[in-house]
Amino acid sequence: MFDPVNFPEATPVAVNGVELEVFEAGRRNAGKPIVLCHGWPEHAYSWRHQVPALAAAGYHVIVPNQRGYGNSSRPAEVTDYDIEHLSGDLIALLDHYGYEDATFVGHDWGAFVVWGTALLHPRRVNKVINLSLPYPERGERPWIELMEDALGGDFYFVHFNRQPGVADAVLDDHVSQFLRNMYRKNVPPAEPRPGMALINLARAEAPLGEPVMSDGELAIFVSAFESSGFTSSINWYRNLDRNWRLLADVNPIIHQPTLMIYGDRDAVQRSENLAVFVPDVEVIDLDCGHWIQQEKPEETNRAILGWLGRQGVT
Repeated sequence: MFDPVNFPEATPVAVNGVELEVFEAGRRNAGKPIVLCHGWPEHAYSWRHQVPALAAAGYHVIVPNQRGYGNSSRPAEVTDYDIEHLSGDLIALLDHYGYEDATFVGHDWGAFVVWGTALLHPRRVNKVINLSLPYPERGERPWIELMEDALGGDFYFVHFNRQPGVADAVLDDHVSQFLRNMYRKNVPPAEPRPGMALINLARAEAPLGEPVMSDGELAIFVSAFESSGFTSSINWYRNLDRNWRLLADVNPIIHQPTLMIYGDRDAVQRSENLAVFVPDVEVIDLDCGHWIQQEKPEETNRAILGWLGRQGVT
């Protein structure tokens, strides 16, 4: 189903008590690992435009379907998707390939995991590149509790936590329709609209806006979620307040050199205090929405490779 020229075949890798479906390229470039972490509702294939460019530039590119996605393991316990487990999977991947550290790249929820990995395992992360989701400040109140007060019980983060199983069932029954409507350039996934916006997307009959990908590309995402269902990936959301507690005693400063890439038309809110928590950060803006590396693949590749070059990595 994958184009072997642009995207590699998968290999199952047993790590951290689960089996991950891992795509890799450029293994000949040993010593320069870069790990790409997808978001929700995505798949390792969301990095299809970056894998060949990074491999050609001399990197060993490692792209897992993280736990709960694709053909990777889907543990039954909700707490098996907390930040300790998700970051532990990435560190175990480094151990599997024999690397002391790596550059980690994340988009959306993958960015949250990369931020968490840099906090929990700072010696294993040499550089951070994140797209869309800025550093999540840990305030005095748990994240879901805060969102519920600010955005109401219908905001999808809150809905996933307060009404477990409801959204899962709707999305499972409308996989193709939901993803086809979701992957549109003018349908931001995190816009705080009234009502359960994501369920509304699953039920909408007419596609909205310009598609992010071709029908053939979309089919890979649809097939993956038809097989896995949505519960395991939504369980990441159900650990947000648990993650807030797990990070309570962790030094909150990201010391690694960091690139933050925003989409100018992304509804995900930017951080006003990014440089406070990430002092060695460079920010790049691209003219796109939320699906940054898929909407603007060439610009994303230039931003990443240009920044790595400025870090002295060639």
